Amino acid sequence: MYAPPVQRLITELSRLPGVGGRTAQRLAFHILRSSDEEAIALADAITEVKQRIGLCEVCFNLADGPRCRICSNERRNRTLICVVEEPSDVISIERTHEFEGRYHVLGGALSPIDGVDPEDLKIAELYDRAGDGEVREVVIATNPTTTGEATALHIADGLRRIAPEVSVTRLASGLPVGADLEYADELTLGRALVGRRAV
Repeated sequence: MYAPPVQRLITELSRLPGVGGRTAQRLAFHILRSSDEEAIALADAITEVKQRIGLCEVCFNLADGPRCRICSNERRNRTLICVVEEPSDVISIERTHEFEGRYHVLGGALSPIDGVDPEDLKIAELYDRAGDGEVREVVIATNPTTTGEATALHIADGLRRIAPEVSVTRLASGLPVGADLEYADELTLGRALVGRRAV
């Protein structure tokens, strides 16, 4: 239907998450309408990020050197580690401006059905960090999904065995701010009741 280079661009764009065929067509035609400078800048940015960005040697967050900016920051609390599934989760937590510790990115969540076992994630590296005697608390911030919960339980169990002196906590879950009780599902409301705290 289109010239082969245009069709190839549409095909490649449609591989992006959340981009279907029609959106890929719109993006492709937007790129075709753009100036040469804009199109080359986009291509250069993609090339640069693939060449320069790797994983931090400490926490496995995205980094443009051996260590990410958070691990390189000496003002961050070394005794507190927040465990997340993906680098994008680090950004979400950083936006709150409430966490002053460091991170550990697992690279996914346990899912035996999908063939993701503990060896496929950065769990052993977390145990090494937690067992070094410096860490006092590990906050498990995996997603509140079936796989996220299974990952949290697996990590908590391992940490209790390997580093019993380390406090293991989990992000609270429950009702979002501004929500009405009548619209909350039973699971969310149940978690809110279990996680209640004094006021």
